[in-house]
Amino acid sequence: MSFLDLYLNRNPLITASGEGSPVATVFGIPFDSTHSYKPGCRFGPDVIRDAFNNIEIFHPDLGIDLETANIEDLGNTTHTVSPSEMIDMVRKITTELVARKRQLFILGGEHSLTYGTYMSFPKETGYVVFDAHYDLRDEFADTKLSHAAYLRRIVEERGSDNILHVGARSFVKEELEFLKENNIKTITDRQVRSGKGPEILKQFTSSFDSLYASFDLDVLDPAYAPGVGNPEAVGMTSRELFDLIYSLGDTTVTGIDIVELNPQFDNGSTASIAAKIMSTLIALNVARNH
Repeated sequence: MSFLDLYLNRNPLITASGEGSPVATVFGIPFDSTHSYKPGCRFGPDVIRDAFNNIEIFHPDLGIDLETANIEDLGNTTHTVSPSEMIDMVRKITTELVARKRQLFILGGEHSLTYGTYMSFPKETGYVVFDAHYDLRDEFADTKLSHAAYLRRIVEERGSDNILHVGARSFVKEELEFLKENNIKTITDRQVRSGKGPEILKQFTSSFDSLYASFDLDVLDPAYAPGVGNPEAVGMTSRELFDLIYSLGDTTVTGIDIVELNPQFDNGSTASIAAKIMSTLIALNVARNH
């Protein structure tokens, strides 16, 4: 039996379903059981879809109109409150979808899900994460499978050679020590503000045939993205984030997750940005393959 049939509700909400083969596949993971501040990210996947259905998805600068594109929405995963069950389920789903060799979007949900999704991609896949936090704690709230520890689990299993962290501005001493010990590459918040981020990101991604990009929406200043699980003041602007995203235009971005959207604290702006991230990365991929 396909794990897609076993674990996904197959309830599509994205309405862009043009003719031809799908240009991207989407599924959601409504999970936030290890939340540590503001619960509610489990409601994020459907809110991102709703925003995607209501923003303009024509990209005149790229000559791409996603209104006529076929975007496959597989619905959301089965509900669970167990981090280990979620990660096991997500790995099985993602492994099956990666084999299709189609751009894959995973909508969260909390950031712990990335330990399941990224680890299902080939080991040589580059990994770029945009996040206000390093998520390198050994454990948080007595669990090692926490949104605050997922990246440490990845480094422990795969090493740090293929990892670039962008935009951290809030972390503890333990995380900084682990970062330095493992030589994890970064683009600092200061480098983003000085305008150096896009060029550094482009240099890093140029050495990879394929890339996985993870977007924790709290990388943005709460003025732009108030609806997140762990908001941190003094972050990057939405324009700075999209300058970074557009620098990925020459890179094959095969996997993307968008996490930590908390609609209970949003005014609509965070969801709109999440949908714009999704739309832009699909359009860049379509433009690159034309």
